[in-house]
Amino acid sequence: MPLMGAVLPTLLLIFAGVLVGGTLSLHRQGAPRGAVVVCGLLAVLASVAGVLWLLPGEG
Repeated sequence: MPLMGAVLPTLLLIFAGVLVGGTLSLHRQGAPRGAVVVCGLLAVLASVAGVLWLLPGEG
């Protein structure tokens, strides 16, 4: 299972990057503000989850 500990945060951070790009693209295309905000919040959530997964903790 140690491999999964290295793969999951990497995938989350890659996904966050894709979401950031999508957010910028939505904004430039003039998408509704709600869609841009939701996409941006998902990007932040994925980034935070990826970083927190890397922090040492219990177990």
